[in-house]
Amino acid sequence: MFEIRYVNEQDKKFWFSLDNHMSNDEFLFKVRDKRGYIISNGEKPIGIMRYNLFGDNTPFLNLIHLEDSYHGKGFGKQAMKYWEDEMKNLGYKLVMTSTQADEQAQHFYRKLGYVDSGCIIFKKEPTELFFIKYFEE
Repeated sequence: MFEIRYVNEQDKKFWFSLDNHMSNDEFLFKVRDKRGYIISNGEKPIGIMRYNLFGDNTPFLNLIHLEDSYHGKGFGKQAMKYWEDEMKNLGYKLVMTSTQADEQAQHFYRKLGYVDSGCIIFKKEPTELFFIKYFEE
């Protein structure tokens, strides 16, 4: 059964088992600012999700990561809907995210109604694709 809640300091070990792209200080900011989530199947934590504000005014999903055995089972889609609804309730008109061009996540985002909105071409890294989803008024 899908459940989602804000991350707290007791989640640190689980969080860093899935996300090694941020510092301990940034983790504590996510806890403090309620910009990180634990995705669960009932009581069992199975994934994480975090965001910040792009340009200090637009919600930007930095990461959604589920344990491999939970891919394709609807948990990611439900987590995205939860986050999008929360952002709508906070008054935002759109949300953004990105993924590398060599990752499958781009197809996931497009299925959820995100539209391609540009890219950054790095010299020695894969191209980063940007996506936006506008909320209907």
